[in-house]
Amino acid sequence: MVIKPDATDWRFLKSRFDLEMIGVVQIVEQAENVILDMKHIVKILTLLVAISAFWIGLLQTSIIPCSYTWLLPLYLIVSLGCYGLLMVGVGLMQFPTCPHEAVLLQQDVVEAKEYLKQRGVDVGMD
Repeated sequence: MVIKPDATDWRFLKSRFDLEMIGVVQIVEQAENVILDMKHIVKILTLLVAISAFWIGLLQTSIIPCSYTWLLPLYLIVSLGCYGLLMVGVGLMQFPTCPHEAVLLQQDVVEAKEYLKQRGVDVGMD
């Protein structure tokens, strides 16, 4: 006598539960990514509002002559460009080296050369 599993079989429910949990985990991860993106956008908007308020305050109080105050956005753009270049330079200087990955890459190159030699392709010098 063969027993056929039905919809109430615990093995069926367990695998179905696992699949549903995988879907729930993916949805939660996507929601976390959206929240992180929103936090980043809020930070940027807050910074822009603060800079705008400072600039308008300088225009209203006349602490700085108007001819200089209108140049502040240009100074800000130039300063942000310099900051961006500085961060790129610092990131390049601190770029991590991965010796293990370099060894794996060299092994892949050797395997590819051997494969191509077997196929009759000239791969040049070793």
